[in-house]
Amino acid sequence: MSDATAVPDHAPEEQTRPVSRSAGAFSAFERMVAWRYLRSRRKEAFISVIAGFSFVGIVLGVATLIIVMAVMNGFRTELIDRILGINGHMIVQPMDRPLDDYRDLAARFEGVQGVEMAIPLVEGQTLASGFQGAGTGAIVKGISADDLTRMTTVSENIRSGDLVGFAAGQGVLVGSRMAEALGVGAGDDITLVAPDGDITPLGVTPRVKSYPISGVFEIGMSEFDAAIIFMPLEEAQLYFNAEGLVQSIELFVQNPDLVQDYRAAIEEAAGRQIFVTDWRQRNQTFFSALEVERNVMFMILTLIVLVAALNIISGLIMLVKDKGRDIAILRTMGATSSSIMRIFFMTGAAIGVTGTIAGVLLGVIVCLNVESIRWFFSWLSGTTIFDPELYFLSQLPAEMDPGETLSVILMALLLSFIATLFPAWRASRLDPVDALRYE
Repeated sequence: MSDATAVPDHAPEEQTRPVSRSAGAFSAFERMVAWRYLRSRRKEAFISVIAGFSFVGIVLGVATLIIVMAVMNGFRTELIDRILGINGHMIVQPMDRPLDDYRDLAARFEGVQGVEMAIPLVEGQTLASGFQGAGTGAIVKGISADDLTRMTTVSENIRSGDLVGFAAGQGVLVGSRMAEALGVGAGDDITLVAPDGDITPLGVTPRVKSYPISGVFEIGMSEFDAAIIFMPLEEAQLYFNAEGLVQSIELFVQNPDLVQDYRAAIEEAAGRQIFVTDWRQRNQTFFSALEVERNVMFMILTLIVLVAALNIISGLIMLVKDKGRDIAILRTMGATSSSIMRIFFMTGAAIGVTGTIAGVLLGVIVCLNVESIRWFFSWLSGTTIFDPELYFLSQLPAEMDPGETLSVILMALLLSFIATLFPAWRASRLDPVDALRYE
């Protein structure tokens, strides 16, 4: 009798073993069940709403992170390019005596490996006014015509006029915003008033002189377009009482991020006492604040993805509670606890993966069309969004960094996967006897 009963006792075991061996991890059966749980049904409408909110939250969080990081990267790149495009990466100033040997120094500096240009400059502040009487403060930069031609940020962005008059030493270049504010253009005259002028028996009198405008340039950075005037070097030396002298020599190097590596070679090439500053020192506060703001924005916007991940947890817990009878039936049919865990893990992870992919696509689309979107919302609201007067740039930049985009994707996927672990584990620990007893 005992032999007869031994076969039925072991029969279910023999029948379930092939099933467990054939159904591997993340098998077609597990994927089918997970997909069935994702589909919306009328009695599970509330759970589907929570899953929908989780999906939308991840999409918006990922897209917002990518867009904000791209815009802030674009800000930094544009500001560095435009600031350093008109200002040298390194500025050399004298310590022992005036720069009366600036031509020889510039030639020696350009012989240093990695230095692309060495430009002697005379710089001073003036009051500029047009024929209508309007006036504005201006910074006059005295530079030779050859050096200005090599400074492509200016020479390739002449909006009206040309460099012929400037090269002849008979004209100046003014920024587009300054020309607009003064009501002048190429061919008109501009009057410059320097506070340090001629010395007379009655004291120092301001120096007043008019110059024809040879051309109008537009760099695209409003601060420079509204305040900079370029003057031929020899004329600037006469105007600022600096005959045969310059105030500084600005150096442009191949890699601005490695300016510290050039310092020793430049000091050695000078052969005299000089004081060298670089663009990082001159703009340290500005770029440090920009970096801090960028990191804080990343942390704040990550909370959007975190909230969406928490919604995944709540939705899956409710789904596990609702599917208790189904879990019990699957367990009695031979499904292991790890199989149940994988089913619910795939259910929650599917929301995170699809939401992340959709968020990346949305972020890329917005980044590629960010300027058009800005114009649309400006037209829709009737206001100027991203005013160049406040933000220094004439258009909204966006530059996606592959490394940052990948970090956003990995962060969103990691949070989504972590959020699914607890509900999936809870589903795998569900006792089928209790689930069927209280159903």
